[in-house]
Amino acid sequence: MTAHRDRRRRILILGAAGRDFHNFNVRYRGDESCEVVAFTATQIPGIEGRLYPPELSGPFYEEGIPIYQEDGLEELIAKFEVDEVVFSYSDLSHNAVMHLGSRALAAGADYTLLGPQSTMLEAEVPVVAVAAVRTGSGKSQTTRAVVRILKGASRRVVVVRHPMPYGNLVEQSAQRFETYDDLLAADCTIEEREEFEPHLALGSIVYAGIDYAEILRRAEKEADVVVWDGGNNDLPFFRPDVHITVADPLRVGHETTYHPGEANLRMADVVVINKVDSARPEDVVALEATVAAVNPTASVCKATSPITIEGGESLKGKKVLAVEDGPTLTHGEMTYGAGVVAARRAGAAELVDPRPWATGTIRETFNIYPAIGKLLPAMGYSDRQRRDLAETINSSDADVVVIATPIDLRRICDITKPAVKVSYELGEAGEPTLQAQLLQRLGIHT
Repeated sequence: MTAHRDRRRRILILGAAGRDFHNFNVRYRGDESCEVVAFTATQIPGIEGRLYPPELSGPFYEEGIPIYQEDGLEELIAKFEVDEVVFSYSDLSHNAVMHLGSRALAAGADYTLLGPQSTMLEAEVPVVAVAAVRTGSGKSQTTRAVVRILKGASRRVVVVRHPMPYGNLVEQSAQRFETYDDLLAADCTIEEREEFEPHLALGSIVYAGIDYAEILRRAEKEADVVVWDGGNNDLPFFRPDVHITVADPLRVGHETTYHPGEANLRMADVVVINKVDSARPEDVVALEATVAAVNPTASVCKATSPITIEGGESLKGKKVLAVEDGPTLTHGEMTYGAGVVAARRAGAAELVDPRPWATGTIRETFNIYPAIGKLLPAMGYSDRQRRDLAETINSSDADVVVIATPIDLRRICDITKPAVKVSYELGEAGEPTLQAQLLQRLGIHT
């Protein structure tokens, strides 16, 4: 394919309904020399086949921008005479990122990764960004710990969450959540509620959406400090005054083999090595050595992820179905989570394999991610998927369901089986502490 000098450079953005829209907004929306001909979608079910609407795409895109499945990459490059493919989503192995690059190059297009300097927005108030090396490292509980620390220092905190725009994109452009009723009014998915509800429980205001320049403008007016709560292992959208990256000793080696998690590790001011209470000591030591090698100036804080079972209930001798956070099991590739740990510690006789009872979209999820095994991912991106999740749970032969998701699924799914909720928060483990590092770097004296 030969690029035409007499027309705008044609761009195809590979995404997953998040980073891709942000990259378009800050890099391409107002660029007269480029034309974004399409987005692609992956990772999240049902987000392809939509349109990035003209209300958001700007004056150069009066018809909006179509969104296609990533599977047809080569065909899209040919159809739209694409000059450049821009990779714009997170938590892929370095190999997978470059396999996509090889496909783009072989089809005749250039292949680009936009860096943080091209995509981070500048805030007028201090920003603390919480990122991770992999999905499921403990980023959310670390973010909550950061919020508690800042509120304890009498700071007004507004949380801005990484985008999850799976519904009406125009309506989701800039969303503000303060109450549970706000979540109901926005018809939030399970994934959205998992991320928003714990912050609301702490009395925090949460912003999310698509247009992060507008979101930042609004959030700054309410905050002494903005806390960026990242998604997957993505880079922050706002330039941080303190960049915290959470690393996972249960997946040693992943911190330097996944994109853009390695970049987060190398950019971090503070690295939190989480789960030291459940990891092997030698894996914690190996992870410390990697951090010291790739980012020797970062401060390293160790943390635990203590697990509490609702009511202290014993599971001794019972058949347990563990329902875990969906993204952690799917593109996060974790082979177990807090539900499994809780079940084993509480004396469960066995873990129930949900696959024989998997229904509809839940069965499809297992087909796409066969490595999940004997765990049930809490997928709930639509009403149908929430119904399928409930039917899968209720049809199983489990004695009890262990709900290890950040929210209580019983509030949004009709679960008839006996169930207990598992919770987990961040615990400090030695010196230096996250609290000391955070307040010192922000110049806050208490």
